[in-house]
Amino acid sequence: MPGGRRKARIAAMQALYEADCTGHDSRLSLARLVGERAACPAHLVYAWELLEGVLAHRETIDGTIVRFAPAWPLEQMAPVDRNILRLALFEILIDRKVPLKAVINEAVELAKAFGSAGSAKFINGVLGSVSAPAIK
Repeated sequence: MPGGRRKARIAAMQALYEADCTGHDSRLSLARLVGERAACPAHLVYAWELLEGVLAHRETIDGTIVRFAPAWPLEQMAPVDRNILRLALFEILIDRKVPLKAVINEAVELAKAFGSAGSAKFINGVLGSVSAPAIK
């Protein structure tokens, strides 16, 4: 069973995905999603922090995705992959509260659970490229 932080990431990713695919307001989607789940209040707060962080820094985050995945135009990228990357890049570049390797691992696990057959490898590659200077 996934831990609380992973559940928060899943809820935030699903709200971003829904907004991407349907145009629904991601905040309303998250409110609905967390209302459907029994979760610890701290983890609900974390889901909101992730969502608000991605929304507030989306231009910077999307620019980073474009820079490190030039072969994949953002609008042609699978919506699940795009939103997993957005969450992970918010945590890596802006929030910086979670260790780098943990963020990458969590993103890869989300890709395995929700993405296509190649999603985990793609996510790992992009995040590895973004974080390469920090790892050395």
